[in-house]
Amino acid sequence: MLQPVVRRTWAPQGQTPIHYSWDRRDRLSVISAISVSAKRRRLGLYFDIHDHNIVTDDFERFVETLLRCLQRRMVLVIDRWSVHRSGARRLLRRFPRRVHIEWLPAYAPELYPDEQVWKHTKYDDLANYIPDDAAALADEVISSLDQISTDQQLLRSFFHHAGLRL
Repeated sequence: MLQPVVRRTWAPQGQTPIHYSWDRRDRLSVISAISVSAKRRRLGLYFDIHDHNIVTDDFERFVETLLRCLQRRMVLVIDRWSVHRSGARRLLRRFPRRVHIEWLPAYAPELYPDEQVWKHTKYDDLANYIPDDAAALADEVISSLDQISTDQQLLRSFFHHAGLRL
């Protein structure tokens, strides 16, 4: 959302930092996935930004894009969000030999390395950031995600946090 994620920060004593923003309801929706190559265990981060709430068609298109990029059979590890459930049914019908689904528990962000991507983006990179509009927010989100995608050590730490070995 265009509202800032307010985090604790440092300031000179007696000079409390003040952020001026107004109640704005514009938002972006971002979908992302972390890929792990089967042989080299190299990690990749893929994402797509929308100006509306993500629906099943958006999820399905995103996975189709991943299938084109990765050119291999894919194991999708997803949670049980309704968009994922309905999208998974469609994908399994359309790509039965290329897509395999593994389900996470209904609510288990600690088991999901991709949730750490969003934690890092929202609470570290974009903490206290007040965008002028949705386009400025999109630029900052892209910048943050591009930095994460090039940092193999950071991506590996997300798997480590989830207790998953690569």
